[in-house]
Amino acid sequence: MRVPLTFLVLLLIASTPTSAQTQLAQPANNTDPLGMSCAKILALSSSEYIAKIVAIDASTLDGTLRGIRKYGACYDGRTDALAASLARNRKGPTKAGRADFASFESALKDFTAKALAGTPRVTAIEREAYANLYGKQFRYKFYQAYEPKPRDPQKETSPREDTAVEKKAGTVSSRTSPPSASDTDEMTRAKNRLAELLGALPDEKLHELHAALGEVVSLHTLDNATRLAVYRYAIFLLEPSAAESSYPPF
Repeated sequence: MRVPLTFLVLLLIASTPTSAQTQLAQPANNTDPLGMSCAKILALSSSEYIAKIVAIDASTLDGTLRGIRKYGACYDGRTDALAASLARNRKGPTKAGRADFASFESALKDFTAKALAGTPRVTAIEREAYANLYGKQFRYKFYQAYEPKPRDPQKETSPREDTAVEKKAGTVSSRTSPPSASDTDEMTRAKNRLAELLGALPDEKLHELHAALGEVVSLHTLDNATRLAVYRYAIFLLEPSAAESSYPPF
């Protein structure tokens, strides 16, 4: 006896696992709990956005982590789009430059792991999440340095070779410039605070972190802004309490 085609279709649908039917019927929702697009999220500082998520969440820690993850995803999306655009226009970093930046990131992650080792579990969860978000600035700024800068005819009295981004192989940052007095003051304050935090550690921990930080700042060519950002990042990791930490600078 021939089984009607309609019956076979109904039987196939009935045999499909409920979870699979749910996945088909409910496409993934990429919006955040507030219904904000990434453009609107990134228009806020990370602290402002995370505070909004915490305000609607029953758990402060859970809300903080969810806010960090969403903001970080949007931040990465912007960086990925910039990297892809530069690659299409052949204006991005060289292969050697990308390899050196990968080495810089690896050294930074190693320092982060060592700095957070031994942190109480609940504190570590939040601090690690913030550290992951904080660290995203380095990749974005790495690619941002290769963006073509708009020319200002009023400032150009003669052709200058240094108006274009220098793509030196093997450097994390493409350009360097003399530090201003305010930059020097900021660098001095950061170095002094970092020295205080390291000096308060047991000798073994101090030597371990000093060596790990050296892998970050001594083995790569960093411009002044990036070097200052690294010191501030290290300070964030080593501050004894979250209340004293400087949260991500974006």
